[in-house]
Amino acid sequence: MKDPVFKLIDDEKKRQREGLELIPSENYVSAAVLQAMGSVLTNKYSEGYPSFEGISSYGELVSEDKIAEEILPNYRYYGGQENIDRIERLAISRAMRLFHADHANVQPHSGANANEAVYYAWCEPGDKILAMSLSDGGHLTHGSPVTRSAHIWKFLAYGVTEDGDINYDEMEKIALAEGPKLILVGFSAFMKVPDFDRVVRIAKLVTEKFGHEVLLMADMAHVAGLIAGGVHPNPLEHGFHVMTTTTHKTLRGPRGGLILSRGHVGSPLKKISEKTLKNIPTLIDKSVFPGTQGGPLEHVIAAKAVAFGEALQPEFSKYAAAIVENARALADGLSERGFILQGGGTENHLVLVRVRDSFGIDGKFYERALDRVGLTLNANSLPGDDGPAFRPGGVRLGTPAITTRGMGVTEMSLIADWMRKVADICVSAKDEAGLSGFEKELSAIREEVRELALRFPLPTEG
Repeated sequence: MKDPVFKLIDDEKKRQREGLELIPSENYVSAAVLQAMGSVLTNKYSEGYPSFEGISSYGELVSEDKIAEEILPNYRYYGGQENIDRIERLAISRAMRLFHADHANVQPHSGANANEAVYYAWCEPGDKILAMSLSDGGHLTHGSPVTRSAHIWKFLAYGVTEDGDINYDEMEKIALAEGPKLILVGFSAFMKVPDFDRVVRIAKLVTEKFGHEVLLMADMAHVAGLIAGGVHPNPLEHGFHVMTTTTHKTLRGPRGGLILSRGHVGSPLKKISEKTLKNIPTLIDKSVFPGTQGGPLEHVIAAKAVAFGEALQPEFSKYAAAIVENARALADGLSERGFILQGGGTENHLVLVRVRDSFGIDGKFYERALDRVGLTLNANSLPGDDGPAFRPGGVRLGTPAITTRGMGVTEMSLIADWMRKVADICVSAKDEAGLSGFEKELSAIREEVRELALRFPLPTEG
């Protein structure tokens, strides 16, 4: 008898094939990424690190052919690593080239793991970290009291302005009053391009006043693919010391984390006498393993290496540009159809819609109604929301996944039309129970969505 798990996997394939994925933190991987992730590398324990020789500086990268051939001494705790080492070295080298970093740690299991490893590398318990508040678009790992990190370090929060941009004046005021050890720019629901240079100047003012080095960290999980594609500024090229990211989302790789840094790369086996910004790459390596993680997932690292290789190709820049073009077209289409957008639009891949302000409905109700027609997005809190967390006033959507499928500006207009039709149905239905009276209308939209989706196959299906 076939394990029912595989029947459910087939059902999920069908859902993805026949619907449109509008969640901005999701994407579709290539067949090559999927193949690497489902490989025999999942059988291998590899605590420790490969040799960093030849890949320890962005300006001194060796050829991939040499990396793929060389067997070098390593910093592992298990034998049989000759193939694992070379795969991980390829992943590190490609990540460094892609993001112009002095070092890359490809082992974090997730973006949350990556963020906590950086905090642990630089900060002592009780140190102050300044980050965007969750209610203004930050991430749980940026200091939400429900997380472990918030019980170890003291998080301070800055917000956004009425037009949706970072409130840099507030950031500077808090920084100069509190003297944080780390300033973090990162987000999960934010549509602007950060002013990294302004944040660098704020950090310098803190150092002048308090006398300690300030680590500048950018959590670019959402826009890493845009950075790789050259359509979003790279914080490492504006004076930031560390950049963390997930490897899915706009980067279109497997689910996982990545830490990139500038500084001197040393042996993770040797003790570091002092915490300095120069030593941050090695401090991070020690923090990832053995500090916060055990064995790395080498099948996922192989898939990361494949995804990084794909992102280094010229066509990826075209893809990144198309994500932004589609997002702006979708935002414009929604605005024209009566939707009120947070910040008035978008500068990246992500759109935030104020559905309560637009139509008097909450985000979760609208999300579930859209699910019925094959349009998948997520309810999202917005600045000023004062209702229950699971009934927020907005929804969050984006264009990475549908752009991967080859959709363009024409399809964005169709999606905006469908979203307005579903919003009107929600207004008439009043609540989820009331949607049962609109099955005919919802089914008609569902069939239109399905027909469009089938015209644009998933990348794993050719």
